[in-house]
Amino acid sequence: MPIEEQTNHHTDRFRGGASAYAAYLETPEGRLRSALAFANVREFLPPVEPPLCLHALDIGSGTGKVTVCLARLGVHVTLLDSSPEMLDLADRAARETGVGDRIALREGDARQVASLFPGVRFDVILCHNVLEFVDDPVAVLCGAAHLMSETSVLSVMVRTQAGEVMKAAIRMGDLAGAERSLTAEWGCESLYGGTARLFTPAGLEVLLRQAGLVAVTARGIRVIADYLPPAISFEAEYERIFELERKLGSRPEFLGVARYVQCLALRAAEPEPL
Repeated sequence: MPIEEQTNHHTDRFRGGASAYAAYLETPEGRLRSALAFANVREFLPPVEPPLCLHALDIGSGTGKVTVCLARLGVHVTLLDSSPEMLDLADRAARETGVGDRIALREGDARQVASLFPGVRFDVILCHNVLEFVDDPVAVLCGAAHLMSETSVLSVMVRTQAGEVMKAAIRMGDLAGAERSLTAEWGCESLYGGTARLFTPAGLEVLLRQAGLVAVTARGIRVIADYLPPAISFEAEYERIFELERKLGSRPEFLGVARYVQCLALRAAEPEPL
């Protein structure tokens, strides 16, 4: 299947299957990914105290797992997703946690994000596990950059090429698969089937620069969690795993083996006129 058809197939696929994705987010692996991403974003938030009111945009929000957490801090969040079913689940979660008044829902495509919010600037923009499934990641990043001010923060999270290698070799014992993944641009997407684009930390930073953005920090997500032996109960040891992941994820020597990489980025400074 050509790449253009392949990525459009992925986009269409996310219009359904919301319940399967919501169920995944309740697994220890899904909870850990969301919790680590939120903890990293929170480090870069300015204090949310009246009369200050921060506004966030979650591109490809899915069920809003991370952005509901932001809303609980007092942030006003707009969730953008192409799936009405995902947005319905996000709306339900927001109302059940008492933050429905801080959540706005918008059905739309990540590829048209700039045109969907003309003249609007957000303090925080999330783009988590979206670039793996679009035909032009730089276009999505450019759209996000268009909605940022000089002080806005963009959080991008993507699946890594190294994570495919490590999981194939360590968890699955598939040495041939690990060898193939060393140069693979696409990996298997187990939840919905099909493939997902793979990234390296350096490659993601290049894409950010092409969109006029600069990464200020990179964090590893699920550095060891996906490679733990069966003898360790993920559920029973969740808190210990989370604390260890927080320590490992902020250390650059472990970034290269993480299952996901999360970059926090700002708009690049305009060059001074000659």
